[in-house]
Amino acid sequence: MGWTSLVNDAASELLYPVLPLYLVVTLHAPAAAVGLVEGAAGAASQIVGYVVGRRSDRIHRRLPFVWAGYTLSNIAKPLVALAPAWGWVLGARVLDRTGKGIRTAPRDALLRDSSDPDRAGATFGYHRFMDSAGATVGPLLALGLLAAGLSLRQVIVVSIVPAVLTMFALRAVREAAPRDAPRSAPPPTRDLPRAFWTFSAAWVVFSLGNSADVFLILRAKDLGLSATAVVLAYALYNTLYSGLSWPLGHLSDRIGRRRLLAAGLVVFAAVYAGFGFASGTAAVWPLFALYGCYMGATDGVARALVADLSPAGLRATAQGTFRLLTGGSEVVASIVAGVLWSSVAPGAVFALGAGAAVMGLVLFTAWSRPRVAG
Repeated sequence: MGWTSLVNDAASELLYPVLPLYLVVTLHAPAAAVGLVEGAAGAASQIVGYVVGRRSDRIHRRLPFVWAGYTLSNIAKPLVALAPAWGWVLGARVLDRTGKGIRTAPRDALLRDSSDPDRAGATFGYHRFMDSAGATVGPLLALGLLAAGLSLRQVIVVSIVPAVLTMFALRAVREAAPRDAPRSAPPPTRDLPRAFWTFSAAWVVFSLGNSADVFLILRAKDLGLSATAVVLAYALYNTLYSGLSWPLGHLSDRIGRRRLLAAGLVVFAAVYAGFGFASGTAAVWPLFALYGCYMGATDGVARALVADLSPAGLRATAQGTFRLLTGGSEVVASIVAGVLWSSVAPGAVFALGAGAAVMGLVLFTAWSRPRVAG
């Protein structure tokens, strides 16, 4: 599954760092449209993710949804390359993220089904390591293609190649029987433990300021970086994200997930404050590096904590529910960020993000240590 995610993210992240530039420079879309594209795409992913996660638990199958999700996303990539206007990109991104929503919760449940309970952090950390390694390769490929003289549209066309290779890597993945015997039908979502809901609530508050990464890319461009330098800075972020995900996931098995997640929120607040106050290009590089540290400490670890807090019969449902709640908040954050960028100032986007991270941290640390579900 790690190799599948590596190749797929090489395709996605070959496209992603040039997408906001493609929208603004090539298709002449306003900044508000960038937020709308990412917001609508995120909404599609989260809504579909909950429904599919629930269905996966009901039929006790993961792989059919994983296959369907990757297939749909890979159909969408050529549509972005062919886009004559930004509205076309909106439709293609919604299709792409719908595919992500279909595959993500069943895939995360498959990872948990396949892992020892005391090594869940290392399992999710390794998967995030492989996934973000692909996310490092993608921007570097984009960088080389831009340096070779290809246009933004031509770079997006090249992303179709690793997208196709994803389907070949996926052929090696096999279904894993859950370690606990599943029920004939999954319990209602409301049967998820209270600790799951309290953790999700804190992460929702934080996510209301966690707008799409495209705004970090636009801010780097706004501060004076060239298109090539923006892609290189994004590659730096993914390199640290990849390199830290596995060891930090393993560390969470030893010291607890909550400590790492709390530290990640502190780093996020510092990064967003830094982007808000930055006045030149020199600040962009360390800020993107710190952002990679935040992702390495939180992305896989949060998924592992959700898995810890989920009964066996509700694992995909819990992943889908968590992504619906937090991802829906990120959709709101992205739409609001587009409006703030255009109507107020870029700094307002990052002030909102830093403030939301601090509020989420306060709520997260206020609750007692959650008890891991059986």
